[in-house]
Amino acid sequence: MTITTSESSDGNVVTIHVDGRFDFAAHQDFLRAYKQHPRGEKVFVVDLKNTEYMDSSAMGMLLQLRDYGNKDRTMELVNGSDGVREILRIANFDKIFKVA
Repeated sequence: MTITTSESSDGNVVTIHVDGRFDFAAHQDFLRAYKQHPRGEKVFVVDLKNTEYMDSSAMGMLLQLRDYGNKDRTMELVNGSDGVREILRIANFDKIFKVA
């Protein structure tokens, strides 16, 4: 599991890339990825392109990130595989996040 970040050219959007398993083992790295930015100032996008698996602890981490980020814009979960998108849909995360 690897967590990396990238920032948009204007500095307003931070993309967190999750590679491998997105589970409790990723918790500390995921926290570090977003807590290096001031609370409420950034819009976060989570890129799940290389995410092989996610569990309920990953969903909890996504909810924590949503509360940490900019409240004026909906957080996006992008590039998830069919399986990951299905997990998000079953958990109704498509109602609280933009899933693309």
